[in-house]
Amino acid sequence: MLSCRGVTRRPWFEGFSLELEAGEIVVLRGASGSGKTLLLRALADLDPVEAGEVSLAGVPRSDMAPCEWRRQVVYVHQESVRLARTVRADLARIRELSPQVQPSAVSPLSPPLDALTENLSGGELQRLALARALHAEPRVLLLDEPTSALDEDAARDAEATVVEWTRCGHAAVWVTHEAELAERLGAREVRLA
Repeated sequence: MLSCRGVTRRPWFEGFSLELEAGEIVVLRGASGSGKTLLLRALADLDPVEAGEVSLAGVPRSDMAPCEWRRQVVYVHQESVRLARTVRADLARIRELSPQVQPSAVSPLSPPLDALTENLSGGELQRLALARALHAEPRVLLLDEPTSALDEDAARDAEATVVEWTRCGHAAVWVTHEAELAERLGAREVRLA
């Protein structure tokens, strides 16, 4: 589904390649400062690279309009931003930003729909960011430590939701420092040196 070949951004990574299949989760690990976030941002077409090619279902990134690429390949930062005053309005913004999307039911990860986003904790904002990304129905999620502020139960709920989502033919790359995550998710682990 998502392919990157020879992606380079010195000094962080050089010649990085990855084939991500539909229904698959890849857990990306590496030392702090190794470029994991920069790699996800490059795959999402948010940051430039010096060399390499990224494609989605065989279509090179360069052959797709940036807005179309970013609708199908969604980057979820570990620190979420608020798009609106309430959770309901925040999720509704996805329809405004991507009118071609036919949103599915609201994710069980979402905080209460009438909650004010300004009152959400860091963990609730992370849950909202993940719910928002799933609500947009992308083909690929690029997850940058999306559960780092969640308690254990909420983190396991988020993990189960992403696993179930990938079973519907989607794929995800999940950045973490947690050694056990790949095993819990039944995922392939890739190291970024």
